[in-house]
Amino acid sequence: MNPEARVLELKLELPPAPKPVAVYKPLVISGNLAYVSGHGPLKTDRTLITGRVGADLSVDQGKAAARQVGLGILATLRSQLGSLDRVKRVIKVLGMVNSTPDFKEHPAVINGCSELFAEVWGPDNGIAARSAVGMGSLPGNIAVEIEAIFELEWK
Repeated sequence: MNPEARVLELKLELPPAPKPVAVYKPLVISGNLAYVSGHGPLKTDRTLITGRVGADLSVDQGKAAARQVGLGILATLRSQLGSLDRVKRVIKVLGMVNSTPDFKEHPAVINGCSELFAEVWGPDNGIAARSAVGMGSLPGNIAVEIEAIFELEWK
């Protein structure tokens, strides 16, 4: 099943594609790769999920924030490419968690996004190489920021 059909089947509600808040492009294509800039957990009502995981947010709340980031990345891909069906596979994900210094479960948080991508593109094409790291702070105190690289199909 193609990614657009999976989004419908899963009844995913994508937020509006976020607009740049500084000097960068949300997506840059080089060859057959799409580099998606860092996204925060933008909800459909245009508010952001904020707070530090391990203090203000639990692991499950952080994971939900990472899933919300993934939905925003899907919105950007659709907006910039015209369709998620242009994406062949997820290549690389970098997840940054706004966390306390003693927090150790960064991978569990970023699984929120990784599991979403696996649902949309399947286990072969939706599971990427990945890094999950903690940060002392993130812009606007957002809970999670994620950037990703996708391989495109030219149809």
